[in-house]
Amino acid sequence: MPLDPVRPPLVLASASPRRLELLARIGVTPDRVLPVDLDETPRKAELPRLLAARLARAKAEAAAAEAPGTLVLAADTVVGVGRRILGKPADEAEARRFLSLLSGRRHRVMTGVCLLRPDGKRSERLVTTILAFQRLTEAQIGAHIESGEWRGVVGGYQIQKRAEAFVRFLSGSHSNVVGLPLFETAQLLRGAGWLRP
Repeated sequence: MPLDPVRPPLVLASASPRRLELLARIGVTPDRVLPVDLDETPRKAELPRLLAARLARAKAEAAAAEAPGTLVLAADTVVGVGRRILGKPADEAEARRFLSLLSGRRHRVMTGVCLLRPDGKRSERLVTTILAFQRLTEAQIGAHIESGEWRGVVGGYQIQKRAEAFVRFLSGSHSNVVGLPLFETAQLLRGAGWLRP
């Protein structure tokens, strides 16, 4: 909830409907949604957490350039298995490979969150959640692929949907795995004077 009517407009630099839904849970409705088109290819030897932070910052800066005088919120979520980064599967075969890799082992979901103020001041958080999937059968993987829930999401699964039944262990923020860590995001917005304390 805003402090006063003269607050700067809040811009969400994301095309993700999940992030809009998550913000609504804490009473935040952006004044504008401004997706930015960036090359999200990891740099050589770039670690998953560094990629998440770099892309969140780059999205915020790109949106701020298009919408000066606004408060820009940007985020980027990365799934990491060791040093390996799992992006959005290109096709069913890659989604199947991702699920096979995640089967029976731990992985990390990292989200970089960046809030860029109209004066250029930047506040950032990097949130990591650790998860472990059960060992998946071929039938479970096949059913997940058939559901289509792997499309357009990093790691090839959505924890808020059927894949939650695969999770035998989770340490950290659940909303982070969906795409936006709400506790940390609310902290950033309060620090900028956009939310009531």
